[in-house]
Amino acid sequence: MKRIDRILKHELFHQYMEEIYACESNRIFCRHNMEHFLSVARIAHILNLKKKLKIDKASVYAAALLHDIGRFKQYEDGTPHDKASAALALKILRDCGFDDKETDVIIDAIRNHRNADIREEGSLRGILYRGDKLSRSCFACPVQNECGRRTEKKNLTLRY
Repeated sequence: MKRIDRILKHELFHQYMEEIYACESNRIFCRHNMEHFLSVARIAHILNLKKKLKIDKASVYAAALLHDIGRFKQYEDGTPHDKASAALALKILRDCGFDDKETDVIIDAIRNHRNADIREEGSLRGILYRGDKLSRSCFACPVQNECGRRTEKKNLTLRY
């Protein structure tokens, strides 16, 4: 997982994380932080193994670590974070040793991680979408009743 370690040490990754932390410093609901990114990665990897998809673990972790990296842009200027994240992830992926084919697949997954039409796909896009949704621990959230998420979208039981 050397390339994943490179992402975690990348200057831009740290810069974008700091921007997100600043924008979410007063947020009481789910935050877009390392805990979320790693939960998405681990759940997506479990889904990958469970479904025997044979998607490279580094691609799963890269997509999960970078899928919300543009969240601060949504707070700042309204740019949808899936699109901002895809644009910001490109340089990081290239700098960290992902080839063009891998980068294209990862960027596509990031760009589509909010697209419910791909939720059942047996692809990186599908497992990133599901991992993102399953990563939220609504069942243990102290402000669950104040959350704007519809009840049917909340994770009220532990699955992964």
